[in-house]
Amino acid sequence: MIPRARLNICNLPIVFLTLMFLLLVLGESSVAVQEAEAKQAAVQQDKAKPTKLAQLKQQRKKAAHRKRRMIFNNDGDDVIYTKKEPTAEALLAVRTTPLIGSQVDSIFYSNSLSFGDCLHNSKVMAPFVCTEAMFKDNILPELMAKGIDPIQVMVEFGHKQGIEIFWDMRMNDTHDAMIGGYGPYLRPKFKIDNPQYIVGARDRQPPHGPWTSIDYGRPEVRDLAFRFFEEVCRRFDIDGVEMDFFRHACFFKSVAWGGRAGQKELDMMTALMRCIREMTEKEGLRRGRPILIAIRVPDSVEYCKSIGLDLEKWLAEDLVDILVGTGYFRLNRWEYLVELGHRHGVPVYPCLSESRIQTDTRFRRNSIESYRGRAMKAYAAGADGIYLFNYFNPRGQCWRELGDPKALRAMDKLYFVTVRDGSPERYLAGGDKYSHLPILTPTKPLPINTNKPTVVELTVGDDLGRVCEEGRQAKVTCHVQRTGKRNISVGLNGHALGEPAEVDDWLDFSVPPEYLKRGVNRFSLRTKPENVHAGKDPKWTVEYTGAVMPAIPWRKMGFSGNCIAEIRDARLFIADRGTDGGNYAFFRCPCFIDPSVETIIEARVKPISGWSSILIENGTSGEEIQFYTDRVKARHSGLSHALNTTDTFHTYHVSVINDDFKVSVDGELKIDGTGKLTHPSNGRSGICFGAANSPNRGEALWESVRIYNKAETLNDLVLSIQIQ
Repeated sequence: MIPRARLNICNLPIVFLTLMFLLLVLGESSVAVQEAEAKQAAVQQDKAKPTKLAQLKQQRKKAAHRKRRMIFNNDGDDVIYTKKEPTAEALLAVRTTPLIGSQVDSIFYSNSLSFGDCLHNSKVMAPFVCTEAMFKDNILPELMAKGIDPIQVMVEFGHKQGIEIFWDMRMNDTHDAMIGGYGPYLRPKFKIDNPQYIVGARDRQPPHGPWTSIDYGRPEVRDLAFRFFEEVCRRFDIDGVEMDFFRHACFFKSVAWGGRAGQKELDMMTALMRCIREMTEKEGLRRGRPILIAIRVPDSVEYCKSIGLDLEKWLAEDLVDILVGTGYFRLNRWEYLVELGHRHGVPVYPCLSESRIQTDTRFRRNSIESYRGRAMKAYAAGADGIYLFNYFNPRGQCWRELGDPKALRAMDKLYFVTVRDGSPERYLAGGDKYSHLPILTPTKPLPINTNKPTVVELTVGDDLGRVCEEGRQAKVTCHVQRTGKRNISVGLNGHALGEPAEVDDWLDFSVPPEYLKRGVNRFSLRTKPENVHAGKDPKWTVEYTGAVMPAIPWRKMGFSGNCIAEIRDARLFIADRGTDGGNYAFFRCPCFIDPSVETIIEARVKPISGWSSILIENGTSGEEIQFYTDRVKARHSGLSHALNTTDTFHTYHVSVINDDFKVSVDGELKIDGTGKLTHPSNGRSGICFGAANSPNRGEALWESVRIYNKAETLNDLVLSIQIQ
């Protein structure tokens, strides 16, 4: 024991310093421990994030490959067109509730309008609240007032019924490009306020794309497109989003004006895709389940690249979960798209859009039998399911048949060479070169010759051998529609078909089922030489007099709205009195016109008001001869001749050959269009007569129309299969 008196005060600083040192060391250790613990927690958190993202990706892959027998694309206008109560139940009753029990496993709900407006309550897009003209039944304002959102209505329905719900955005919807009709009503304020963001103008329209197309070359446009998707993904518990690049397929100003997308444009769109994928993954992590991305595109990697869509890169980078093709046109057989998607582990859904070929007579491209044939071709190519576009009847047979390929085997079908004949040139200069499919429609016919056969390829999805093994029999008929007076022989895959039965302007050839194969079939047609015109050619190959309504080979085109045709005092009265889009009144004679051989049209007509016309197209170029009350005019070349056309029935004689056309009036040459037949016809061939087109009007009396066309024409070829 040390006596207290002996404690040296001089030792206090040392003790103090020692204590301070110990405290400092202990404090530093505590901070170090805390920092170490924080770092360890951060590491663990970082490890957890990839784990969760990896799990989300696995869930996404699984969800992408779920069974989808059929996908229903609902364009959202059930909100605006049909008269109904402003309730969720009434909205669902229009197109959705009747789908219960059908083969529809997914609904792609498309309610964006013209890039800027929408049919839901949004703070990024502008809700479309117009109730004028054709939008008088728009219930969106009333739904919003009640706090009802159409997307939420669809999501709740889908969750209840086990149906997948995607929000679909049309990446460049241009329904607002119409000058009349609904066009002006649909033009978003965003475009009106920012004309620099669109590719053209009303008085300066580009050759390859509607003038109101948004230019994705502008960063403001891409940012807004991203925010459209972001808002929907944050607000609604959707299963996925669809980026519809076929509605409409114009994305860059340079392409609209005849150029091609370069690497810079491709990188812009790919960057947008990456941003949207990153956002959907982030939102998927937040809510605990993935958001899928579907795209609808043209079915050609090269075509897509030329318009600015680096499709193969998107697939390789896992930016796409579901691949849908096509739309207005198809460029390849379905095997092309299926192979592309499956190579990257992505399911593929062929889009069967409604046919817009308006010259169907005996057989209809929009019939259930045709849809069955189209679906069977898709399944034969390996498709994962069927996607329907612009087919809105929820009670239609398609929704209860096309999703089951096994059941389809026992059903009757129709196969056409061409169902959709839109032009790839619409969105890309030189776009036709990417088309690898045969084209045959009454507006794009083929010649039938004597010496060299006309070969037509037709793809069939049925395996008739399997049908026979299942104890059924198949009756197969090849139906050939032609314009002309010669008999035709037809061969199929090297086998000659027998003599046909004649039904109006169709020849029906019976086909032994064993001649037909699943896949591509080759039909060869030629005229029989012994039946070529006996003696010299007739003066006229088609003659019509106005005392009766036009019949075969003439077909009605248009006649919607305020358009009429009737007989008045042994003359045909044709009137177009409407100004809305689609108001026109013509009769068409579908025929192949050889540009190198002279074709003649002679008509006796007396205009009453506005203008009426004769239209001739030879597959390469064409001209429209317009009859006004005070002149005759060649519409596309601008040549005209002043004349009082209303005083009597004048005889108008129009001849075309190569790049030349001539118009004579009562035997005297009045318009010389030598070298002026240059307006492109986009593959169309045929002759029409009738009244005006929107927004113009016209009325005239037609006494007679006669045609001399030496070519024999194949207008259509249809294969029917009846299962017994």
